[in-house]
Amino acid sequence: MAPIHLFIPNVLFATLFTAADAPTIPTTQLDQKISATLAAYGAPSVSVAIVQNSTLAYAKAFGDANLAAHHPASNSTRYAVGSISKQFTVAAILLAQEQGKLSLDDKVSKYLPALTRASEVTIRQLLSHTSGYEDYAPQDYMIDEWAKPTTPEAIMDHWAKKPLDFDPGTRWQYSNTNYTVAGKILEKATGQELMAFLQEHILTPLGMQSAGDCDAKGPQDATAYTRFALGPPRLVAREGAGWYFAAGELCMTPSDLAKWDIAFLEKRILSASSYTEFTKEVKLTDGKPTHYALGLQLGEVQGLPTIAHGGEVSGFLAANTVFPTKNAGIIVLSNQDGVNMVQTIMREVAATLFSPGNAETSSQDAQVRHILEELAQGKITRSLFTQNANDYFTPAALQDIQTSLAPLGPLKILTRQNEQLRGGMTHLSYRARFEHDTVALNIYLMPDGKFEQFMIEETF
Repeated sequence: MAPIHLFIPNVLFATLFTAADAPTIPTTQLDQKISATLAAYGAPSVSVAIVQNSTLAYAKAFGDANLAAHHPASNSTRYAVGSISKQFTVAAILLAQEQGKLSLDDKVSKYLPALTRASEVTIRQLLSHTSGYEDYAPQDYMIDEWAKPTTPEAIMDHWAKKPLDFDPGTRWQYSNTNYTVAGKILEKATGQELMAFLQEHILTPLGMQSAGDCDAKGPQDATAYTRFALGPPRLVAREGAGWYFAAGELCMTPSDLAKWDIAFLEKRILSASSYTEFTKEVKLTDGKPTHYALGLQLGEVQGLPTIAHGGEVSGFLAANTVFPTKNAGIIVLSNQDGVNMVQTIMREVAATLFSPGNAETSSQDAQVRHILEELAQGKITRSLFTQNANDYFTPAALQDIQTSLAPLGPLKILTRQNEQLRGGMTHLSYRARFEHDTVALNIYLMPDGKFEQFMIEETF
């Protein structure tokens, strides 16, 4: 549960999601990559959706939603999205602000005066994780306490009445407690329960029929699994009622989450000013960056700006990454925690979609894989390298590389992380997942295709 990361008629979505309008997607290539990654990680299932040009361009599930029943995952299988729910909570609060029922700059004391330093903390600081309230769920595994039902009030009584971890606005620290407080403020300001507000103003208008509270479990829900070290999937309990709330309450299919991403990209969820508030980075009081807006992480993948968030609750991991300059989004949901497969698949999909020339990229990746596998055997094809690189690969260097890579077992997954120009060359970074460990590759490629640098580095 740690870093758990307007009206649009349904008939319009029926138009948006037609196959005829879908952009060209390298479906076979994606199918093969996702299937191979799922097999390498050994997770029960993964479900992926891709948005391109206001269209659901790809949606496919792989593996089993329930291993014991051999029930295959499908596009109608629901997954818990964990902290991706936070952006829905933010949207609800921004809508309430548009309705004049609250303001992001309201102090917590206006609604919940009994909380610690409530007269100093603002709603904006709650939503940006700069309030100082201690996180009630930092663990990445299921603890006994979470199996028992609770309430937002009980969570606030225990965690939001402790001394703050820091003065409001002076630091950034992820805290689910912030969103419990924010959710209760929304309910007090609007007189409506959070889930009812979301259904009325966001989920139903967007046609997100599968989306709803994870406490309302159904036959389409994937079974929750965990993993210990490199072991097999193990059944794991889900959190009791009340723990999710505004911090991570939603379950849905990737295709329904894609409807949210489309509306988000087209700025049809909120007013222009609210959208700006939603996506603007929050700075600390000393002006330092947080790389976080309101319920959204701001970053970069494949050299492209991203607006994203991950999600984790017991038995589920999720990633939702929007690429605003490409009018695109990648959604990856899985029913096993304890292994960060969803981020690997997101980056693989991004590399396939956004690297210049998919065929050229695929050929480069295959060449990098071949070189790495040769080096793991103490071999090198020197014609692929410049003179500088050949000088680097001395007999001692080749011996050290072979000796250090041998215990890692066979190479399972090679994922391109980034690509950029530097010093007249193309800089490529990869993560190479072997059977027993992962290493990073730090590569420079000359314009003629020869490798000026091919460094294998430890990751932490």
